[in-house]
Amino acid sequence: MFEDKTQKMLRYRWFIFITLSMAYLFVYFHRLSLSVVADRLIIDFQSTASVIGMLGSLYFYCYAIMQLPAGLLSDSIGPRKTVTLFLLIAALGSIIFGISKDIRIAFAGRILVGFGVSMVFIPTMKIFSQWFRKHEFAQMAGILNAVGGVGVLAATWLLALMTDLFSWRLSFILIGGITFFISILSWIIVRDRPQDKKWPSILEIDDKMNGTQSETVKISLMEGVRKIVSERHFWPLAVWFFFDCGIFFAFGGLWSGPYLMDVYGMSRAEAGAVLSMIAWGMIIGSPLLGLLSDKLLKSRKKPFILCTTILTALLLILYIFPTGLSKPALYIFFFIFSVSSSSIVIVGFTSTKELFPVEIAGTSVGTVNLFPFLGGAVFMPILGRVLDSYRITGSNGYSPEGYSILILILLISSIIALACTFIMKETFGE
Repeated sequence: MFEDKTQKMLRYRWFIFITLSMAYLFVYFHRLSLSVVADRLIIDFQSTASVIGMLGSLYFYCYAIMQLPAGLLSDSIGPRKTVTLFLLIAALGSIIFGISKDIRIAFAGRILVGFGVSMVFIPTMKIFSQWFRKHEFAQMAGILNAVGGVGVLAATWLLALMTDLFSWRLSFILIGGITFFISILSWIIVRDRPQDKKWPSILEIDDKMNGTQSETVKISLMEGVRKIVSERHFWPLAVWFFFDCGIFFAFGGLWSGPYLMDVYGMSRAEAGAVLSMIAWGMIIGSPLLGLLSDKLLKSRKKPFILCTTILTALLLILYIFPTGLSKPALYIFFFIFSVSSSSIVIVGFTSTKELFPVEIAGTSVGTVNLFPFLGGAVFMPILGRVLDSYRITGSNGYSPEGYSILILILLISSIIALACTFIMKETFGE
């Protein structure tokens, strides 16, 4: 009887994984979708790069604000209710953004999207901690991040095609409808833990197989928060997330599209094709980094140092040759850029989870997840202001000099992130 329930649980968790992965795909779509339509938004709303940078950053401010509440809600009322409700909010926001005729309405839609999708990742991590074993966690997070890469592909290459075929407005309306459908699926399929379907928990299964007896420790929400922020090894991770993801979101998620069109004279479709390498970097790199960390290096700290060193080298090359890379070199650049700045975050979340007891998995990951989105929220408008200082007269484009300053800011930020990796705690096996 126990074995039969165990097999049912091990099969069913993949239905949960697929459903939540579909939701996470659209989290990344919304996160990076403004990159290939930024110039259209400037024209349609008769706006500036600074304003569109603020529009892009709104998502990240909302996302950052909601990360601690996301963890608290996941650890209290449960991730299933949280995901379902907030996906509905995201769907509404996407539709409002698509039909907006005024920049203020677009801001309102973007705020709803930011609040809505902010409640997907943390509940998903909480659910994974209940349905998958400890040694499976980094690999599952890697696969999930790879699915996020498919969302990036949709937000770059596919959205560029949809915008040319239809319009950016209709594209966002359609995405809102699909998001609504996924929220319904989440309510029907997802369960917080195996016990909700009267199946044994992962701990019970492992205890049965190993002949052990695990104890569950009760930790209150506020005690969990205090435990997290007072842990000194938490802060190098948090600062690294701020700078690394600030680089990825601001450049990869917004200004890389205008950069390719202004500096290299690419069309939107050409720029979208190059930026699709960001997606492929996540799709291929995320599971591989999970495997590298878990099986080969058996380390969390070494992948951090390796990837951040590569990221710094890439930005140094781009700073030295801001207009001199060939198209094949740009494809390679954005692929490696994605692996070294985005795929690596799955090791970051795994390391965060390993610093603290599993009972506060949602709160710990939610707390650290505030910092990458603060990074995006801060970097996007700052870089927009830099570009506005170098606007080409009588044009919607910006000069190579402006992009050189932008890349220099990213390079300095990557050096700070690299410094953080050397003082992180090794958590593998904790």
